Amino acid sequence: QLQLVESGGGLVQPGGSLRLSCAASGFTLGSYAIGWFRQAPGKEREGVSCISTSGGNTIYTDSAKGRFTISRDNAKNAVYLQMNSLKPEDTGIYYCAATWKLPSRLCVLSAELFNYWGQGTQVTVSS
Repeated sequence: QLQLVESGGGLVQPGGSLRLSCAASGFTLGSYAIGWFRQAPGKEREGVSCISTSGGNTIYTDSAKGRFTISRDNAKNAVYLQMNSLKPEDTGIYYCAATWKLPSRLCVLSAELFNYWGQGTQVTVSS
């Protein structure tokens, strides 16, 4: 069974950091582009960051640039999202997703392109 599992969420104060992990079972993440998406209460899901299959291309939504870093460790079959300088507006459920539909050097933050999704991990930024 193909499965993605997120972890690392929690409650953090503004300005704090969290590192989210996305682990795969049943398939090899190294063959997929991976995206992180989030959904805040009452808002639509939005793309946060994406890393290409090759790992050479990463993209971020404007609000995440300079604060978040996406990375992958194919040996561990995992992808990470390091989030620094967190703000209350970063609060939401964070999902990782995988897609085989993109060329190896391309990543696009379009949810419709992603085949597999995790269940999400809650991130709350509050004092």
